Amino acid sequence: MSDLSWNAPILHVDMDAFYASVATRERPDLADVPVIVGGGSRGVVLSANYLARQYGVRSALPMTRARRLCPSAVVIAPDFETYLSVSASVLENFRRVTPLVEVVSLDEAFLDVRGSTRRLGSPAAIADQLRAVIHDEQGITCSVGLAASVSVAKLASRRAKPDGVVVVPPAQVTAFLHPLDVGELWGVGEKTQTMLHRLGLVTVGDVAHIPVRTLQRAVGHHLGTQLHHLAWGNDRRVIVPRAGPLEPERSMGADETFTRDTDDREVIVRELLRLTRRVASRMRAAGVAGRTVTIRIRFADFTTITRSRTLSEATDVTVEIYRTATQLYDALGLQRARLRLVGVRVEGLVPRASVQRQLVLGEPEHGWAEADRAVDRATRRFGAAAVGPASLLGSS
Repeated sequence: MSDLSWNAPILHVDMDAFYASVATRERPDLADVPVIVGGGSRGVVLSANYLARQYGVRSALPMTRARRLCPSAVVIAPDFETYLSVSASVLENFRRVTPLVEVVSLDEAFLDVRGSTRRLGSPAAIADQLRAVIHDEQGITCSVGLAASVSVAKLASRRAKPDGVVVVPPAQVTAFLHPLDVGELWGVGEKTQTMLHRLGLVTVGDVAHIPVRTLQRAVGHHLGTQLHHLAWGNDRRVIVPRAGPLEPERSMGADETFTRDTDDREVIVRELLRLTRRVASRMRAAGVAGRTVTIRIRFADFTTITRSRTLSEATDVTVEIYRTATQLYDALGLQRARLRLVGVRVEGLVPRASVQRQLVLGEPEHGWAEADRAVDRATRRFGAAAVGPASLLGSS
């Protein structure tokens, strides 16, 4: 797989039954039970685990019908705060791999890893690393499709479900695409599928081999051209880094799962410093500052808590964010509690240029903010390991 993936650097990463997986990850009693996440009797299905899907339960299905199809299902109310938190953590893992991340929704994104292979290995190796980290940190699984184009990568991730990887290198694109129903092509809905079937165009191969001018006359110039390109795996889209419609960049954060659960304060606050450096550096690169510092703590039993503090003015200064994060941790009094994960997030982001920082009496005119920017310049030129806090030297 790894050898074939070198020419398939576009990853489509899709969480498996995301809402249902998050809702049940701490409920081992539901492992072999159909589960539906949704509203009341007049609501719709938000998600269903794979056992419930065997009964025909799907997203957007009315709850009344879902209950009739699968009367034995356990119905769980959605917890959007948790979904957002898990999604943000998963997104951080993507951005550790590459800055070229295009978020589609809370549970899926495209990644272009061409610039990451020298550091992390083949695209398939990167996919496996991401799947392992997401499973370890969040207790859920994802599926990954790899290809040379966006549309083929998305189709490949469907074939990888659940909890798998499918690679479609350029030489295998037509063999992969052409047997599929035309309804599987990117952007082809039920109406277009029905119209194409009526024209005798049932498979993607049928669309690929009809003369493009004939196709354009049948369905319109724009759609005909688009379908022709998609049928050959030649979509023209590139990865456009963005947060996505459901995750605006109102905050930035990072978290880390310890190799072993720990209650060692020195280890924990050192990790808080490392995470703070990462977050503050991203903020400065984006030209933003924030007022609210939040830490996330996950215990050995997967119980997760957050604590926040709002500062008097917005900041992007590493030492100020770190000081607040450490104070929040110490205030919890967790001397004997073993931790699995810690995270740091800065919220309420505003343009840095809009922040008028007031000097405190006796404070030097040039201080930590200028030091941060000097470090940023050094790391841009010489790499992330070029300079950093002495307390992080020698730590992994």
